[in-house]
Amino acid sequence: VKNKTGETMLFSLRELVQWLGFATFEIFLHVLALLIFSILLALKLDNFASLDWWKVFIPLFAADGLSTYFTMIVSVRLFRDGEKRLAVLRLFWIFTVLSLKFVFEMLLCQKLAEQAKELWYGLIMSPVFILLQLLMIRACRVN
Repeated sequence: VKNKTGETMLFSLRELVQWLGFATFEIFLHVLALLIFSILLALKLDNFASLDWWKVFIPLFAADGLSTYFTMIVSVRLFRDGEKRLAVLRLFWIFTVLSLKFVFEMLLCQKLAEQAKELWYGLIMSPVFILLQLLMIRACRVN
């Protein structure tokens, strides 16, 4: 999508892959999980299905697990092909992103499911803030 001056307004797939560090397949996997999560969330909130919050979050947790598995396979292949530095950097980056995403999802699900009074939203959102800062640093380094 381009604006009046001809500049691109949305990120291209190449830019997303470069900035996020995920492969195209992993991005597709997370978008599909977000779509399924959105459908389950709408069903839960409209009381069409008697789902608890842990079942609503299953697609996001599954996407994290599959992405971790895919990252391990890619890292082992890179390591085997002699790209040791690239394999370790990719493994560290993806595990950091997925860990922060998983902690956010887990804390949010606990807050919604158990109505835990001790969890405040600043604590729940802190992994997202850290992730945004890391992505900002990575975007500056890539360009």
